[in-house]
Amino acid sequence: MAKKKCSKGSGFLLGAALGAVAGAVAGILTAPKSGAETRKDLEKKGKKALKTAKAKGKQLERQGRQAAKNVKREGKRVAASAKRSAKTVSRKAKTSANAARRTANRNIRKAKLSTARKLEKGAKRLRK
Repeated sequence: MAKKKCSKGSGFLLGAALGAVAGAVAGILTAPKSGAETRKDLEKKGKKALKTAKAKGKQLERQGRQAAKNVKREGKRVAASAKRSAKTVSRKAKTSANAARRTANRNIRKAKLSTARKLEKGAKRLRK
């Protein structure tokens, strides 16, 4: 099974967050406060952390939606550009094919005319 690799930055951030939590817990548990005061402090800090996490989540959601819109817009632009290029290539290919056909027909007519002239000369020699 393949393992997920974390970038160096995300590993550092995870370590820093865990260290901060461990430090906060150690500080609270060793503080000279009563159990009721400590619980109340923990509740306040928990609510504050939850509020911060929700705000960050909303911010990330907005950024994600904007990034999705940008990708969609750019995809449409690239598709339109590809379609225009395909039409241009198709038009140029048709033009080239028509030019080649005209040149081939012209060469065929010249060859027929040349052959007819040679046959006429040959027929004149035979009549003499």
